[in-house]
Amino acid sequence: MTPLKEQPGLVWPTATVRDSYLAGERADCEAEGRSTEWLGPAGDDFEAFVAQRRGVRERWGVPSTVFWYVSGEHYLGTLVVRHSLTPELAEVGGHVGYHVVTPWRRQGHATRMLAAGLAECRRLGLDRVLLTCDADNEPSRRVIRANGGVPDGRAQGEDRFWITLGAAGAAGAA
Repeated sequence: MTPLKEQPGLVWPTATVRDSYLAGERADCEAEGRSTEWLGPAGDDFEAFVAQRRGVRERWGVPSTVFWYVSGEHYLGTLVVRHSLTPELAEVGGHVGYHVVTPWRRQGHATRMLAAGLAECRRLGLDRVLLTCDADNEPSRRVIRANGGVPDGRAQGEDRFWITLGAAGAAGAA
């Protein structure tokens, strides 16, 4: 894996990371035993694939913004901010979802990516955000706690965490 020359950051999806995106997501699918079929259409017309993910779009029944975490031509992961919650998202899913692709895991990227995502939530005027993760996903729990996550029980097999944003919250200092 090539060392990163630029500080990673959140950006709207961009075609400049095409090869890295496809390779990273393919590695994730293969590592997790998921189908890679969806990557075919993405690779065939990556510009259209990117266009479908840019901007504020209705997803999961709420306005949502997709960000990619990139460094130069390297795609490291995806972060989604849901601007509000449906009753279902208030149980499982929450305001923020994220993942770092397999080649870039265990290097602190998820913690930094979530911190940047919380800054985006703050810009949207959110005071508190809900994050959930699978009960057996200890790495994600560590990332959420490192960003100020306070446990709030479990629902439908997922652990729930609230993060308070603003000057007083840990996320405010990130």
